[in-house]
Amino acid sequence: MRSWAAFLAVFGLLLAGCTAGGGEPDGVITLRFQSLAWQQESVAANKELVREWNATHPDVRVKYVQGSWDSVHDQLLTSFEGGEAPDIIHDASDDLADFAYGGYLADLHGLLPSRLKSGIPERSWATATFGDGIYGVPFLQEPRVLIANADLLREAGVRVPTPQRPWSWEEFRRIAGQLSGHGRYGVAWPLKEPVSATLNLSLSTGGQLFHRDGDGKVEVRFTDADAVVPRTVHDEVNQDASASGATLGMGGSDTLPGFFAGKYAMVPLGFSYRQQIVQQAPEGFDWQVLPAPAGADGLSQGVSPQTLSIAEDSPHKKEAAEFLDFLLRPKNMVRLALGDWMLPTGTQALKDPALHTTENDWATGTALAGHLRPAPAQSVRGYPEWKDKVATPAFQEYYSGAIGLDELRERLEKDGNLVLARYQR
Repeated sequence: MRSWAAFLAVFGLLLAGCTAGGGEPDGVITLRFQSLAWQQESVAANKELVREWNATHPDVRVKYVQGSWDSVHDQLLTSFEGGEAPDIIHDASDDLADFAYGGYLADLHGLLPSRLKSGIPERSWATATFGDGIYGVPFLQEPRVLIANADLLREAGVRVPTPQRPWSWEEFRRIAGQLSGHGRYGVAWPLKEPVSATLNLSLSTGGQLFHRDGDGKVEVRFTDADAVVPRTVHDEVNQDASASGATLGMGGSDTLPGFFAGKYAMVPLGFSYRQQIVQQAPEGFDWQVLPAPAGADGLSQGVSPQTLSIAEDSPHKKEAAEFLDFLLRPKNMVRLALGDWMLPTGTQALKDPALHTTENDWATGTALAGHLRPAPAQSVRGYPEWKDKVATPAFQEYYSGAIGLDELRERLEKDGNLVLARYQR
């Protein structure tokens, strides 16, 4: 019996040694950092920063784990429920609500240093705030912009907009018509996923769509302000023939061959698409970045920044927060932004000269950073189901001309509120 008891005691010590410190028998803590970086420059920047951390922190090592934007929500849900979530989680703020309310993510209050908290504007923190908690650090963001064929703009003699003097939505529609004809469209709208693009751009016209009452319950109300952007797209496709109906089912990358061939004069895209254009554009192709049109609320538009969160089940939240502080120092945040061709959220990082050059129109995008606001659907529970089952098919049918504005409004409100009601009981 004594030998069996001794065996159990030794086995228990061995087991404790294996589980302490993230599974390292020598007491070294290992943090798993799941990154969704996919562009070569971005992956390289993330891995280099991990190497720099590991070189100076022998007792807290970070293991880089590659994730994918295509499957991150389901993959994270499975790992949370299975108790195998990474310590540090890269995601987007509009994907955090269910995880935050579900108790899977750590509230970062009390974990983050004051430098990091004060270095990012409150409007950015609002994108990762759910209830009374902060469940992610917003660190990268991108405005939607117009990528234009500069030669075609010059030939048409149209006024070129700037962040200081943008086009209005009416002027944009008129100029799209001027740039059309002879087998060319003034604009190509890649709206395979139409909801976020529509709602985020509608902030410029005062659109909100989601309205909270005094008890915090959310109701969908499609007002005249919400209708400006979708009506513009609809009319360009179905009345003006200045936008191609064929691109409505495309993703942004799908429109680039036609853009390079002169079939489309402008394409509304995320700011990071500049990298693909630099890599793929034929020699001599002259392109430029224009701000998205402005409405009653100016250049405001919604964004869902990329975020870094800490798993609630992580046994090393303090060390994970220290790594986040290192990763998101201003100079490091700039490195991550340049690698992803996006903008940092940090106010100090945004001042970096590398983000204010005319090369590849970095300066145009950086000038829009102060106009970025939390996406309208940011904290709406049930939004993914509302988007997939109600809003996406309704917008797709409206943009194609299959239904009118009144039916679009009815479906977004009537059917949409039935969906959201299930999440607010």
